[in-house]
Amino acid sequence: MSIKLRLTIMNFFQFFVWGIWLISLGGYMGQVFGPVEGSSIGLSIGRTYGSMGWASLFMPALLGIIADKYFSAQKVLGISHIIAGIAIFFATKASNSTEMYWVIFATSCFYMPTIALNNSVSYAVLNKFSFDVQKTFTPIRVWGTVGFIIAMWVTDLTDWKSNTLQFVFASVSMIVTGLFCFTLPDVPAENKNSNQSLTSKFGLDSFVLFKQKKMAIFFVFAMLLGAALQITNMFGDTFIRDFGSNPEYKGTFGVEHSVFIISLSQISETLFILTIPFFLKRFGIKQVMIFSMIAWVLRFALFGIGNPGSGVIFLILSMIVYGMAFDFFNISGSLFVEKQTDSKIRSSAQGLFMLMTNGIGAIIGGELAGRTVSYFTIGNKIQWSNVWFSFAAYAFVIAIAFAILFKYKHDPKELENIEH
Repeated sequence: MSIKLRLTIMNFFQFFVWGIWLISLGGYMGQVFGPVEGSSIGLSIGRTYGSMGWASLFMPALLGIIADKYFSAQKVLGISHIIAGIAIFFATKASNSTEMYWVIFATSCFYMPTIALNNSVSYAVLNKFSFDVQKTFTPIRVWGTVGFIIAMWVTDLTDWKSNTLQFVFASVSMIVTGLFCFTLPDVPAENKNSNQSLTSKFGLDSFVLFKQKKMAIFFVFAMLLGAALQITNMFGDTFIRDFGSNPEYKGTFGVEHSVFIISLSQISETLFILTIPFFLKRFGIKQVMIFSMIAWVLRFALFGIGNPGSGVIFLILSMIVYGMAFDFFNISGSLFVEKQTDSKIRSSAQGLFMLMTNGIGAIIGGELAGRTVSYFTIGNKIQWSNVWFSFAAYAFVIAIAFAILFKYKHDPKELENIEH
């Protein structure tokens, strides 16, 4: 088996195992725990998803240090997947939201670091066999998104999304993925961080960037927008499934295959990636990030007016704009960090960007979203339109504030060498 094929398989399963349960978890919790927990279920779902943010604060750096200093990276990657696979199995035993919270937290502690470790292993292996990393990795990585989409389809079409079989499937898939990691070429520990302080190892030296007004403003907005990134992952499936309680929508394709409908978001994501070079060159980083924020406004607003019946077109449009909402900020934001930071702390700065969006932002987003859903829950009935319009208003305020406060002048020549 060729090196590129092995890495393609690895990247495929890296995100396949996440797609099995990430989108359907909220809907499952609402269906199974909601009748008992009532209006508090929204807050419980938000906090459970927020546990991924807590795990992202420290575990990626910790396991990164272990891979750098003590064990081969592909072995750390494999062991992490196996432990995550064992942890997610206990979701089948969770009898309430509190138990589910701790299962997902434990799973995330070992799964979330594998995202960065997978990239590191892929880069190292490609370099080892003299491939052009920049040209070779992108078509390999796109199979990760394909894996995520296919996993969503499998979970939806088998209706495992409605029962604990989704967690059994995820557990087995994670363990198999972990075992496959041991077949990859060796990426030995190099002790490259042996002379660094703990502050440097955990990427904390990049916090010096907060002394720069422009960077401080950028990272604050990265955190605020990061709070929006996971909201539809948390409640999108729950929202669409909830229409099934209304006879008008019960049995419609959208209700029966809610995860399949949501998968259109990931398909849109893969397509919008291809448009980023054009938009960045034409409009610049700041404008592209504003486009992302406006797309988040539309994402939530279209959910607010959509339904699986006559309003299904609005749900589909919401899935389409998701690609712009997600990609335009993540990729242009990462590029901004790349161009604005010194090479000595560039990796740490990228880590800080991820920490602000997927760590602190995700924690805030989980709490904010959960409280919003709980606030608009009357009895066991969630007023979904109010929920989504509230999120749309939040994203709109962020967009206006960002446009006013973030100062950045576009230089078309600066982005001439962006690779497609």
